[in-house]
Amino acid sequence: MVDDFNREVLATEIDLGLPAARIIRVLERIIDQRGYPEKLRMDNNDPEFISKAIANWAEKHDIHLEFIQPGTPTQNAYVERFNRTYREEILNRYVFKTLNPVRQLTHDWIHPYHKERPHDSLGDMTPWEYSEKYRMSETLV
Repeated sequence: MVDDFNREVLATEIDLGLPAARIIRVLERIIDQRGYPEKLRMDNNDPEFISKAIANWAEKHDIHLEFIQPGTPTQNAYVERFNRTYREEILNRYVFKTLNPVRQLTHDWIHPYHKERPHDSLGDMTPWEYSEKYRMSETLV
């Protein structure tokens, strides 16, 4: 899950399938740390995210579910870019026999992604630099 605001990876769940209950637990963990989002944007092709359970959960918490239109990946371009980078730098570089090495490599890769990788869409700042700049501007107001 990637934050719209600063392109920070909020969660990665690596498994062969992700039931709605697990997705909801991850969302609740993020909410405990960050508070409730106004909306969640998701791809119509992700069966994990289009379940009735997630729709009910979102409605209960007054979170708007926003689905990108089919065939328009530009509506979710930053997530598509993240997925491509992740595939190129982790998934396509190694042959994995189990999921644990994928989880460990992903965990180790996320911190430098947040701290060291600038993004064009963030004015060539890293996700953490962008967040810090925003926090500083909010403090000055």
